[in-house]
Amino acid sequence: MNNLIQVSPYSIFSISAGRKVRCFLLAIGLCIPSLATAEKFKELAVSPQMGWNSWNTFACNVDEKLIRETADAMVASGMAAAGYQYVNIDDCWHGERDARGNITADKEKFPSGMKALADYVHSKGLKLGIYSDAGTKTCAGYPGSLGHEYQDALTYAEWGVDYLKYDWCNTEDINPKGAYRVMRDALKTAGRPILFSICEWGDNQPWEWASDIGHSWRTTGDIYPCWNCEFNHGSWSSWGVLRILDKQEGLRKYAGPGHWNDMDMMEVGNGMSEAEDRAHFSLWAMLNSPLIAGNDIRNMSETTRKILTNRDVIAVNQDSLGVQAMKFIDTGIVQIFAKPLSGGEWAFLFLNRSEDTVKITHDWEFHHLKDDIFNYSIDFKQQKFSYRDLWTGKKGDTQKPLNLSIPRHDIVMIRLQPKKN
Repeated sequence: MNNLIQVSPYSIFSISAGRKVRCFLLAIGLCIPSLATAEKFKELAVSPQMGWNSWNTFACNVDEKLIRETADAMVASGMAAAGYQYVNIDDCWHGERDARGNITADKEKFPSGMKALADYVHSKGLKLGIYSDAGTKTCAGYPGSLGHEYQDALTYAEWGVDYLKYDWCNTEDINPKGAYRVMRDALKTAGRPILFSICEWGDNQPWEWASDIGHSWRTTGDIYPCWNCEFNHGSWSSWGVLRILDKQEGLRKYAGPGHWNDMDMMEVGNGMSEAEDRAHFSLWAMLNSPLIAGNDIRNMSETTRKILTNRDVIAVNQDSLGVQAMKFIDTGIVQIFAKPLSGGEWAFLFLNRSEDTVKITHDWEFHHLKDDIFNYSIDFKQQKFSYRDLWTGKKGDTQKPLNLSIPRHDIVMIRLQPKKN
């Protein structure tokens, strides 16, 4: 720090150079240059991230025992083997900032400290995620990162954190593009690859500006464990599965490898019916949303475990092509989604939105499929496919019409493979 005079928290004049150098002076005495051309860690989230988050089930009731047991359960349940990596602590882990402004973990909830917790999660072959907020305080009232972005990023890196969910409470008069760029640059400067999950609720259309900032961005307000409802909190609302689905209109063109539309953490296993859970999971997979479980995986039912670990459905979400499904046909009662996959394969999902069982006959040859955004198409008169139901294992081909009976609030999801001539 020789020949440097601090004139504001974020501006330092170099006397010897005679010019202003934009940098960040941390409490530890480290001046970090501002990176105007910083990038996120591009090697992360090549496919939608998979993991677990504490909020939906536990809210503020988080501690190191819960996180350790959840990491254990992720391995024991087969979720880790199915692709889930991140064990994410949401709001309320925070203690106070120390005399130098460094964020600390609540010593009663996390007596061993975050570094020891990260080491334990890593010992299981998993990764640890954490939560902060772009404002002065988090949504639950704990210290936010505003004004401490570089300091917090260094702390997370020192702890061994792998994932940051960054919320948007208490952000009056703050520009979201700038706020999220600052934290992106801070994470990059800290040096440890940390996946950056933007939780701005879609209020400022992050899909239009955040592809080079975050690895995913929330497209709506919070999810609620119901099929088709709005839970009004007064100044904001939580949304059921269909409500969130309907808010994805027009967004698929913005998503792709390294930058995903995030439909929020899943509510599978949190009180909906088996059919609704299956539909919920399948829709999130088809639309390339991050698959972040939100249930208590330590005590989940076998039915819930089988839904969350269906590798065929997960493979659709994780497909290397990275194209989000398009809504192909919409009758108001039945919606058909189509998703191109690598190797010329396709996934199709038939959704029954109604309160009754519906029977449909889908004549493949009658419907020519064309994806104008990503330039994929199928002429079923010329191209023939075999298919397999990803939930029942039933097989068939597109040379015959598909006859389906779909229960209320349920789906049929199939994977098509080109037939060789």
